[in-house]
Amino acid sequence: MLGYISAPERGMGDRLLAGVAQRLALAGFRLGGVVQVNTETEPDRPCLMDLRVLGQTGVIRISQNLGRHASGCRLDATGLETAVGRVAAHLEQDPPQLMILNKFGKQEAEGRGFRPVIAEALARGVPVLTGVSQKNRACFDMFAQELAQALPPEEDAVLEWCVAQIGPAASSTVAALGEAAGR
Repeated sequence: MLGYISAPERGMGDRLLAGVAQRLALAGFRLGGVVQVNTETEPDRPCLMDLRVLGQTGVIRISQNLGRHASGCRLDATGLETAVGRVAAHLEQDPPQLMILNKFGKQEAEGRGFRPVIAEALARGVPVLTGVSQKNRACFDMFAQELAQALPPEEDAVLEWCVAQIGPAASSTVAALGEAAGR
């Protein structure tokens, strides 16, 4: 019930998970979690990173502007924890059919960020889909303990996994997913 993708290029995983979330929401699934939206600015500056909390309006900025030549971590931990709080509250109040979390990143590898939310969702029987980079893979594997299933970074394959995790009643929506994508 814990699926993950490892995308080969920068930003690909964010776009893939956002696309999957959009198609599942259009098909009527109740989703929880966040997807990351990156906005490019100037060519020589890093992108702006925002999290869109699924099932809610608005976005939460999780990047800080450290200046043109800064090389430190741009993550705004306060923004991330705000998103974690919203997702945790949603899980508590109205458990979704599926939780999508943009990534198991450095914060999660260190035991913070969405790590407790992933554990709580799994304990409640809510399947979780996330992205994992090679840099954080060893920590993710220690956390997941063989419970995780690697998925190819292909939207249709990830959608199939999501629908299978949600259950047999969801199988009838596979056609709706294709229609929602204009296929």
